[in-house]
Amino acid sequence: MLGARTTWTLQLTGINPFLALAVCGPLAFILGFILHRTLFRYLLSSSETSDIFEANSMLASFGLFFVIQNLALIAWGPEIRGYTYLAFPVEIAGALFGANRLVTAGFAIVIGTAFYLFLARTRMGKAIRSAAQDPTTAGLMGVNINHVLALCFGLGAGLAAIAGMLISMVYPVHGVMGLEYTVIAIIVVVLGGLGSIPGSFIGGFLLGIIGSIVTYIDPGLSLVAYYLIFTILLLVRPTGIMGK
Repeated sequence: MLGARTTWTLQLTGINPFLALAVCGPLAFILGFILHRTLFRYLLSSSETSDIFEANSMLASFGLFFVIQNLALIAWGPEIRGYTYLAFPVEIAGALFGANRLVTAGFAIVIGTAFYLFLARTRMGKAIRSAAQDPTTAGLMGVNINHVLALCFGLGAGLAAIAGMLISMVYPVHGVMGLEYTVIAIIVVVLGGLGSIPGSFIGGFLLGIIGSIVTYIDPGLSLVAYYLIFTILLLVRPTGIMGK
């Protein structure tokens, strides 16, 4: 939401939405990094067990969600905003697609692939994966767990801001849009399999197709269809498509 709102504000001054990445991404990364090194680091050190930490951090996250959402409503107002960028049709195999949608999809694929290679091939990526799988053993092997977890939180915030920038090119933006896309993101990740970036690609693609079909039938049922898929998935295959 902050990424989308900031992009909308910057384009009012004539700044290209893609140039807004130089502002949205780094600022969101810094915000996420600081939040983890302060609030969530304190919750981690003060929690007796990992279960208590998960519960406390979930409550703190929802508290932050409402605080940031209401600050955004004060700063930008409750109105739904939007702007026009690359809003012309492109014909592919007889079908018409919006140029902004094609650019957004291509950009998302590039970012997702780059992040996957970062996690799979780099030393820091391996440290992140090891900290996620077994933080105690990773710490014994020399991984700075607190730094790695803060880096992960910052990267997550930065990627969310980039996603908001891309969304703002296609859809209107408003102060309470965060929860809607959070729900979709959770369903995509679980559908693909927790921890699997290729699975998330597949899950997002499948959810997009199903959502388009349902929206064509009745736009009001799209979110209902997402929740129904989520419920069936948890009952039939909780590990997801490519989960282990």
